Amino acid sequence: MRRFRFDEQAGREIERFDSVGAVFSRILRTKDAVSIGCIHVKAGGVVGYHPAVCPQLFLVVNGEGWVRGEDDERIPIQAGQAAFWQAGEGHESGTASGMTAIVIEGEELDPDSFMTLLEA
Repeated sequence: MRRFRFDEQAGREIERFDSVGAVFSRILRTKDAVSIGCIHVKAGGVVGYHPAVCPQLFLVVNGEGWVRGEDDERIPIQAGQAAFWQAGEGHESGTASGMTAIVIEGEELDPDSFMTLLEA
């Protein structure tokens, strides 16, 4: 067995898109161009507004915060919930109290076939 880290200290500060208090820790990239990472957003932190390079699934595993797509409405999100953005879709996320999310990016992502849709 080998053990690995993906905590804040293993990551790098996200400096693009006017982001504040957000650290990205890489986890895995597959041969089929799927990338998995972990974003640690500190209290009051924001991952700034930017277009998704490819389909992106944002799985909140700890804490709570908000996400938004191309409109200005901030939608609350908490541990056990996820947001999905299509390629090219503008998006942003942030938190008042701190939030950790696993981010999965890849061309073939289709959460509709596996995950339960959260009612609005």
